[in-house]
Amino acid sequence: MQQILNSENLEPYRALLSVIAAELDADILDCAAALVYLNQPEAARLPAASREEQTATIRILPPLNLPPIKMVRYRLDVGRIHQVTAEEIKKVLVEESGVDKNNINRVDIHGLYTIIELPAGMPPDIFQHLKTVEINQQKLNIARIKARSGKKRGKSNFRRGGRQRNPQPDSQSSDLSGVGC
Repeated sequence: MQQILNSENLEPYRALLSVIAAELDADILDCAAALVYLNQPEAARLPAASREEQTATIRILPPLNLPPIKMVRYRLDVGRIHQVTAEEIKKVLVEESGVDKNNINRVDIHGLYTIIELPAGMPPDIFQHLKTVEINQQKLNIARIKARSGKKRGKSNFRRGGRQRNPQPDSQSSDLSGVGC
């Protein structure tokens, strides 16, 4: 639901809900609750209760087992040198992109840049807009960081040019030039 709230234009639906609420002379929240009720399967509906019981007791719905949100890493061209804090960065991202503050993860501020995780599926127009947004007179210039491949990185036994490096001499392959044949 949060993804829909962040990415979809719900204004036509809000207007429709306002019209329905006005026609029924009902509260918008009651109309929204009725729509949720209508869209649930029969077995999942809450038992009927009187108005007094509903206001006296808060019913807690079982937690939804939603899949985790896929995150994408981004690099921002603002860092410690620009005197930014994680809270400032989050605030600007919430205001400018509409992303939920709880969906902004791993804000790693370095000297000249910041690495941040945001939910996947950022619309291109929002992405382009964030490139021009400024914090402390420094453009964010957001850029997506490519995911690393599964290759192991480590010492290689090959040098440039394809010659193999022999880190430890093998006792059997010692220099035989002094041996007479």
